Parts: sequence; C-alpha cells; structure tokens
Amino acid sequence: MGGPGWLTGIFAAIMVTVAVYCAGRLIMARQIRRPTEVDSDGVHVVMGVAMAGILAAGLRILPAGIWEAVFAAGAGWFGWQFVQTRRASPSASAWRCPHPLPHLVECVAMIYMLAAVLPRAAPAGMAMSGTGARFSILAVVLAVFMIGYVVWVGDRLTALAPAALGTMPGGTVPAGNGSTGGGHVCRAYLAPRCAALCKIAMGVTMGYMLILML
Repeated sequence: MGGPGWLTGIFAAIMVTVAVYCAGRLIMARQIRRPTEVDSDGVHVVMGVAMAGILAAGLRILPAGIWEAVFAAGAGWFGWQFVQTRRASPSASAWRCPHPLPHLVECVAMIYMLAAVLPRAAPAGMAMSGTGARFSILAVVLAVFMIGYVVWVGDRLTALAPAALGTMPGGTVPAGNGSTGGGHVCRAYLAPRCAALCKIAMGVTMGYMLILML
C-alpha cells in the first residue's frame, strides 16, 4: 500500500505545520490571556508530529509504543469529557473543547494506525501489516467518520468569528477568560477560524491515511 510520494510528502508537511501552529496557539493564548481549546490544540501538536512520522520515516522521532500510550491517554481524557457533556449540567470551560467526540475518535484512529500501519521493522514508508488488512473495515468506518467531521467543521467555518464570547449556560462566564465581574464582557477565542482550518487539515490527512490502508 502507498500513495504518490509527492502527495504523502505534502500531507507530512501539512501535519508538521499544524503541530507547530497549535503549539504556537498554546503559547500565545497564555501570553495574551485569550481562551483556546487547550486539550484540542495539545492533542493536535502530538498528533501532527506522530502522523508526519507515519507518512515520512525521516520525521519519525518516537517508537510506536510510546505514541500509542500517549493517544490512549488522550482517548481516556476525551472519553471522560464526552461523558461529562452527556450529563444534565456539564461543567463548561472556554479552555476545553466543547465537542470531544471527534477528538476521541481521532485518538482511537491514531492507535489503530500506529498498531496496523507503522512498520516496526521495515526501513521506511507506510506498509500494511496483516493485522491492518484483517481490520480494514475499521479503517473504512474511521475514514467515513473523519470525512463527515471535515464536512461538519467546514459547514461551521463561515459562522466562526473572533467575536466576544457570550455567557455560558446558566448565566455563568467561562473561567479564566478575562471576564469582568458582571458576566457580560469576555475575551474572544484566539483565531477560531484558523483553529477550524487545523481541524479540517487534520481530518483530511487522517482520512487519506486511513483510505491508504484499504
């Protein structure tokens, strides 16, 4: 299995760019005290680096087992956040992703790709293992989900704007976002459209990688 080398290289470069940008978001958000989805940006930093390493062996910096442990922890975090959102009165925060399910699926997809695709002994490139071939149906399900996620984020893209945050359900204001007493003045999210574009890039690249496994 394998796609055109030039296309795989482009996707690898995009993943490095997303990782660097999301790391920059975390630093900038702290410096200027603007809220950003810390968990989402954080997982996209490590996910971008790991995906670049899968796509291009020269960018591989950690063994697959370590990455699997990292994304297992990420899946646990987003799984817990998803459970919280299903409760009647979830605790809202401007610093956490309000839609954890897609990131939970991303973490599961990363564990699957690392286990089934990343060669343990091969010198370079993406190569399908026997395990990956047996579970290609899972790759289909994950790829379809990622395509749907990209469409959903893209549909919301025009509605995103760096406007001030409103009050959260119940009249409360997200903690730590620079609100002033009365619950009406809040700092705007940091570059929400750029964050959405990173999610789209991540979803498209992950979908491409999963399709290559079929």
